[in-house]
Amino acid sequence: MSDEGQIMLRETFTVAGGDFSHAGRVSTTIKSMLKQIGFPSAVIRRTAIATYEAEMNVVVYADRADVTFEVTPKTIRVTLADQGQGIADLELAMQEGFSTATDEIREMGFGAGMGLPNIKRNADELEINSEVGVGTTVKITINAGE
Repeated sequence: MSDEGQIMLRETFTVAGGDFSHAGRVSTTIKSMLKQIGFPSAVIRRTAIATYEAEMNVVVYADRADVTFEVTPKTIRVTLADQGQGIADLELAMQEGFSTATDEIREMGFGAGMGLPNIKRNADELEINSEVGVGTTVKITINAGE
């Protein structure tokens, strides 16, 4: 079921850690690109939510990340490779409500512990690799059909 050779679109973006004024820009851009291509609205919505949550995790917890966005006729892939603190306990981090956010981040309305669970809920495939003190790579795949 691989359609690797049929990449229709590939873009790379950078997200800066701590840059709340530009937070959400990448997910908004990806959403617009998918609309222009003509993907179903449900697929666009799931992609935008998963990408936004992953992007916010970078802004809150990492120094920076490269975001690779690839579209094939059958799949949408978003890969975020960050340089940051990493995730000490991935199983715990996947639980709704668990958060290591600071009080300052919570006061801004973030850090409710729903980011990774929301990514998982909206992705058809989710792969997370993390090394404490080095960073985290999140690979999100969404099937293009509704």
